[in-house]
Amino acid sequence: MLCKIIPEKCIACGLCQLKAPDVFDYYDNGIVRFKDSDQLDINFKDPLPEEILSAYQNCPTRAIELKK
Repeated sequence: MLCKIIPEKCIACGLCQLKAPDVFDYYDNGIVRFKDSDQLDINFKDPLPEEILSAYQNCPTRAIELKK
């Protein structure tokens, strides 16, 4: 499954890193990024880890997208 982040929608609330600290990190300005990567999308094998799904579901601005 493709997980995509949209930095323009991010409000730096911190929920994604709280839900999936091994996947998400932040730039110095607080905007979301993938941990150890500057890519805007990453493919994850099925089944999608529950923590990523939780981060997606809890993002208040939908700055995280999931696509099959």
